[in-house]
Amino acid sequence: MKKPLILITNDDGITSKGIFELVSTVKDLGEIILVAPDSPQSGKGHAITVSETLRVKKNQIFKDIEAYECSGTPADCVKLAKHHILKGRRVDLVLSGINHGSNTSISVLYSGTMGAAIEAAIEGTPAIGFSLCDYNPKCNFSHGIPFIKKIVKEVLNKGLPKNTALNVNIPAISDEQIKGIKICRQTQARWKEDFDLRVDPYGRDYYWMVGNLINDDKGQDHDEWAIKNNYISMVPCHFDLTSYEAINHMNEDWNF
Repeated sequence: MKKPLILITNDDGITSKGIFELVSTVKDLGEIILVAPDSPQSGKGHAITVSETLRVKKNQIFKDIEAYECSGTPADCVKLAKHHILKGRRVDLVLSGINHGSNTSISVLYSGTMGAAIEAAIEGTPAIGFSLCDYNPKCNFSHGIPFIKKIVKEVLNKGLPKNTALNVNIPAISDEQIKGIKICRQTQARWKEDFDLRVDPYGRDYYWMVGNLINDDKGQDHDEWAIKNNYISMVPCHFDLTSYEAINHMNEDWNF
């Protein structure tokens, strides 16, 4: 049987530890093509490059894996891979990550990791974004690896609903037992930002954005609850941002 074609990307850049771990985990599950940013692209969300040049070239950093580095965003990487590098070949699965840091709750909108996964879903390709809730560039991924492989196998064997991407977050509990996987909804939370005024070596003011996640969601069926209770969270995501409740309300109550 023909091996499935798996496209791998991320937002931490082609040299990140997380992408090496992901490649190592799934390389025996299919034909791997890797297209990743040539530098960190965290927080880029679903941004695409429209006013600057895009550059892509082969990278020999991965043994026995065809790999390319791209000057653009994670979403750019998916577009370039599918329509230029692979010249229209059918991609069976897109994997993004493993991200260094959480992408739970509203962070899914800011995440370059999930931007790449959702870009794939828009084009009808099953996709998964993986994140470890640990920002340390040298963090330990080992406790999540068996679960990542299990999830990838499930999607390859059973597929996903059309235009769906999975947002998978792994708790940073390498010395504890993961209780399992929870299929969750997205936490209804928000970021409260502050801007720290600092001074550069030349005496010029600049700002550094800091903030905290404000979570007033009391449910026990969302991704933040799962992570805090030592479960891997898995949220099925789609790109339709329509508020259908609002449509019904406006049709019933508004007068034009």
